[in-house]
Amino acid sequence: MENLDTGRLHNLAISDTGFVFDPVSGHTFNTNRTGFFILGLLKEGKSQDEIVLALTEQFEVEEQVALRELQNFVFRIRDLGLV
Repeated sequence: MENLDTGRLHNLAISDTGFVFDPVSGHTFNTNRTGFFILGLLKEGKSQDEIVLALTEQFEVEEQVALRELQNFVFRIRDLGLV
């Protein structure tokens, strides 16, 4: 997670409902509340530790659960070519 190139994330158009449009590829996808939250933190340049802490506070989950959610989300956006 430490070597993510998040520059492309700044070009994404993200609605408050979690609808995401990538103007580079033209692809769209939807994300849930957690994904929406993580995208915002990634766009801000937050570290893995900062995101995990924010997830535990925002969603009242254990650190291990937050880390797993973050890792799964990053895996998905890598598959989409966004990082």
